[in-house]
Formats: sequence, C-alpha cells, structure tokens
Amino acid sequence: MVTGHDPYLVALSVAVAILGGYTGFGLAARVRGTPGASRRLLLSGAACFLAVGIWTMHFVGMMASPVSDGATFLVLPTIVSFLICALVVGISLFFVSIGEPSDWRVAASALLLGMGIVSMHYVGMRGLMTGDHAEHNPAIMAAAVVIAVVTAFGALRMFVRPQAGMRLAGSAVAFGIAVSGMHYTAMYGMTELPVCAAGDPTGGLTVSEAVLSPILALLCFFIAAGFLLFLIPDPRPRATPLAAGGPAGLDVADFAGAGPTLPATPVSASSPSARAADPPRPPPVPRVPVEGSSGTYFVDASEIRSIKANAHYTLVHDGVRERMSPWSISHAESQLDPNHFVRVHRSHIVALAHVAFLRKEGDGAVVELDGAAPHLVPVSRARVADLKSRLGVAKTADPAAAEPERV
Repeated sequence: MVTGHDPYLVALSVAVAILGGYTGFGLAARVRGTPGASRRLLLSGAACFLAVGIWTMHFVGMMASPVSDGATFLVLPTIVSFLICALVVGISLFFVSIGEPSDWRVAASALLLGMGIVSMHYVGMRGLMTGDHAEHNPAIMAAAVVIAVVTAFGALRMFVRPQAGMRLAGSAVAFGIAVSGMHYTAMYGMTELPVCAAGDPTGGLTVSEAVLSPILALLCFFIAAGFLLFLIPDPRPRATPLAAGGPAGLDVADFAGAGPTLPATPVSASSPSARAADPPRPPPVPRVPVEGSSGTYFVDASEIRSIKANAHYTLVHDGVRERMSPWSISHAESQLDPNHFVRVHRSHIVALAHVAFLRKEGDGAVVELDGAAPHLVPVSRARVADLKSRLGVAKTADPAAAEPERV
C-alpha cells in the first residue's frame, strides 16, 4: 500500500482542486445569463478550469507520493488523460448549465463528472514509469469510483441550488473532495510489484519530475490567478442625470454613494413639464418568461413569490422552486404591477400578497414568502419602512425592540 505522502504537497493538491472547482463552477454559473458565442466561451473556460484542477491535483498528488521517486512520465498518456478529462467534464457542465437542471440531468452530470475524474486518474497512472508493475485492488477501485461519483453529485446538487447563500463555496469544496478523495483512495489500493527488466515497457517519449514540476507550478499559479480574478466584483454603473423617459426600475437607493446629486426643482403635477417628465406606465404583464429544458416557459405573475437578481438575469421563485428568467431585475420591476410587487433590496423583488412573516435582522429585515417551499428574502434598511407601510404594519417606537410579525 502507498504510504508516506508529503503532507504539504497533499494539502496543496487539495487546495488546487478546490480553487479550480470554485473558478470553474463560478464561470459555469454565468452561462445561463450570457447569450451567443460568449456562452460557449464561458462553458469552455469552466470545463478548462475544472479539468486543469483535476489534472494538476493528480500530478501534485503523485509528487507527494513516494511512488514517484525517480519516476518518469510518458507524455502521450499524460496528455490523453487531460483531454479525456476536459471532454467529459465539459459535457457534464453542459447538461447542468443549459436547460432546466432537473434531477436526472444532475445525476447524469454527476456520473459523467465522476467518471471524468476516474478516467483521468487511471489513464494518467498508465503514464507513470517506475520500473515496477502496479496492481490495483478491485474493491478499493470500486470505492474510489463511488467516492468520485457521489461527491460529484453533491457538488452539482449544491451548484444548481442558487437559493443557498454559500452554494459556490460548498460545490467547490465537494468537488475538491471528489477529486482528492478519489485519488488518494485509489493510491491506497495500488501495490507495486517488481518486474524483470525485459518486461518493463519503457518505450515512448517521457518527461522527468524535474521537467514536470515547473509545469505544475505554472498550472497552480494559473488556477490561483483565475480564482483571485473571479473574486473581483463587476463594476456597478454610476448614476447619471436623466431627462424624461429614463430607464424604468431605477431609484435613488440603487445608486447610493455614486456621487453628489443636484437639488430637485419642485414641479407642479399638473404642469406640462411634469406630464412630459412622467410618461404613463405601461400596463403590467400577466406572465414572466423563464427558461426550461426545451425552451421558454411563462409563469403567471400571481404565482410569483420573489425575483432575485443573478448576474445579467434573474431567478423567479414560484413557491416551489427557482427558475432562470432572461429579464434583468430592473426590467422585471418595470414590467410587474407595482401594487402587488415591491423592490425590497437592490437584488430582490417580493410579491406583497405572499409575504407571511417579517422580522428585523441587523440594520434591515427579512421576510418569509409562503408556498410549498417557503423561503427568506432580505430587506435593505432603506426599504423597511416602505415595506411595512405597504403591508399595513404599524411602526414601533423602538425598532430594535420590534418582535417578528406575521402578516
């Protein structure tokens, strides 16, 4: 059995897998809201980061093992192992990033992702040249496959649940466990048996550890740099003075801190200037489009509990589940009936008729929306008073002493 791993390299291999998973899943999460060729680039980048994370973790793990002392690696199996992994992982991400992420899609994607991890490991092991013959325990091989598939399912299950606040970090950690757990379990089940020199198949182009080590160092830097760049938030647009007919759905709270504003000039509501500056609002839409597995579906506005901004698209909750909508949060606010829907946060709209619970939390508040799957939505401090007024809840003299209210 393989023992005596370098603990520092083991820790590095696990960290590389987690960082690669975080960046890859983060890019994949943006696929739905990106049209055209950019969607393909994001999907390719996500598959690349996951595959590089798997491949780099494997070979850093090999460097941590005493099996690799003085070993060389065949170039062809080493390259083929990465290509197989990238292809299988890309197909897996395609299943969960395009269309409705149903249970069977997640299960099929987890099976593909797990098999990609397994195939990368054993094809890569074929390229390891130590002068000995490696035998693998079938029971431990089966356990390694189960670990890869089950933890990959957990990673993808968390990835497709955007309602969870730490879904990306959780899916990345589960992915790191899938890759490293499979690798070290498989290594535990490997036994080296000496072979005669005549039976040692050493033909083919090889690379030594001295050549492979700087390549792995560059890949570790690539993964870490991609992770750090992914953490940089997208710039928010600054507020600009708008004349009549500006974009609907924007208010002062959305541009808090954007810069000084000019004092407002009172205008009579009956004056021609007021009528020109306040065009009639279009009638509210009865339904909201959402993406499904075979096309675009429509959800009745009366069934909608909340709408949450997510990059360039939104997540519409109908009381049972969240589904992707191509609308932006501002466009949704401008299209829905303001008598029934209210913006309670820069990233959240709720349906007043479905608010079942309200409580203070920190500087703001939290509301619970009813349905088969009740869920919580945060309310920003600047909008708590307006929401209470819309719900008919009297303000207390001491907001800090306010008890949770059922509405």
